[in-house]
Amino acid sequence: MPLKQTFGFLGAGRMASALAGGMVQAELVKGRQLIAGDVVPAAVKAFTQSTGGRAAKSNAEVLRKADVVVIAVKPHQVTELLAELADQVTAKHLIVSIAAGVTLAQLEEAVGGKARVIRVMPNTPALVGEGAAGFARGRYAKAADAKLAKQMLEAVGVAVEVPERLINAVTGLSGSGPAYGFQMIEAMSDGAVAAGLPRDLATPLAAQTLLGAAKMVLETGEHPGKLKDMVTSPGGTTIEGLHEMEAAGVRNGLMNAVRAAADKAGTLG
Repeated sequence: MPLKQTFGFLGAGRMASALAGGMVQAELVKGRQLIAGDVVPAAVKAFTQSTGGRAAKSNAEVLRKADVVVIAVKPHQVTELLAELADQVTAKHLIVSIAAGVTLAQLEEAVGGKARVIRVMPNTPALVGEGAAGFARGRYAKAADAKLAKQMLEAVGVAVEVPERLINAVTGLSGSGPAYGFQMIEAMSDGAVAAGLPRDLATPLAAQTLLGAAKMVLETGEHPGKLKDMVTSPGGTTIEGLHEMEAAGVRNGLMNAVRAAADKAGTLG
């Protein structure tokens, strides 16, 4: 269902453009419902060209014209930016931050009053419409605000609402997870090259294999372990490969990677 709100982006980088563009492609909004400002003129130009949105001459203009304000600047810039605009935030505004590591308390303190705030942890596959995001509501955000945030984020993938105490876990899993996937694709491709397959064939086959495996998990609803067993014939090739992965500690390494990234996320706020 199309949305009636106007969406303003403070920061017009790749993630902002991906989110806004996804909303347009999903027919949630028209380009005229989007406005963005950025200190980099080229970023604003790219945003308007890719989304059909408008360019703001100032951050204050974004606040004046938007109902939903998406904070898409670097994390270290967020609190200072919001402090400058705090007196322009009104009851109509919903503030949605996609800045990593900036807590709801920091956002609410910077804006002041009883601002409706939502904190989002997106990930880079949103750039190709396959994002996985977690989001948390602030003290004054309503159920309708959460519903709106979910609609926005699902225009570029999937989104789940979690308590803020779980945002670090989301960061360690889906926020950092694409890098784990890229490393697995690279390693599988290397293995195939070692076995004689040309690189230009190995990498796309490795990437498509992980994509296909992920789709099977999502579309069948089966436990990954059950799907793994469906591929693993007694005395066959797959069990030999799995044995080597277990011997190398791949499962433990991935578990530790998620936990370590989640722990690190907790030190950034």
